[in-house]
Amino acid sequence: MASEHEQSFGLGVGNKSVKLADPNQSWHEAYLLEEAAIRKALGDLAIDVQHFGSTSIPTIKAKPIIDIAVGVRRFEDGLACVEPMASIGYVYAGSNIVPDDHIFGRDIQGDTRTHLVHVVEYGGPTWRNFLIFRDRLRREPDLAHAYEALKIELAAKYANDRASYTAAKKDFIQKILSEGT
Repeated sequence: MASEHEQSFGLGVGNKSVKLADPNQSWHEAYLLEEAAIRKALGDLAIDVQHFGSTSIPTIKAKPIIDIAVGVRRFEDGLACVEPMASIGYVYAGSNIVPDDHIFGRDIQGDTRTHLVHVVEYGGPTWRNFLIFRDRLRREPDLAHAYEALKIELAAKYANDRASYTAAKKDFIQKILSEGT
């Protein structure tokens, strides 16, 4: 189910494909609208909600999918989010895809992903890693552009294999995380 705004924000990539888009300042607005809907749906379950991923870095190309981190008190609380998230158009993909991460997706017509929500333990390792990586790229333009160059190269190589594209970025991400803040 797509909101009336998703098309105007230029959001959406086929579920298995990799297509990068030029930076779009409206992605932040799209995040803010979604953050408000998530906070309303989850209430006290959500301790914090943050925009992360490449659409949160205003200077680099990104898959036009808004990545959102929702921090909950305990990882197990992610299961209590399934019904409220469904009420605002999210499908629960499970917690067995990525360790310590309840994943929810929103699609247009079932095949074009526009939003990906990660419900994780607030302050836990996954939460911290999301924000450390985002904040480093926001603070260090050279690092952000090196990441963008890698993404462009990998998107050309893995245009129809999002899993391989994502896996091929892991070394770069791990290096940034190992350097800390």
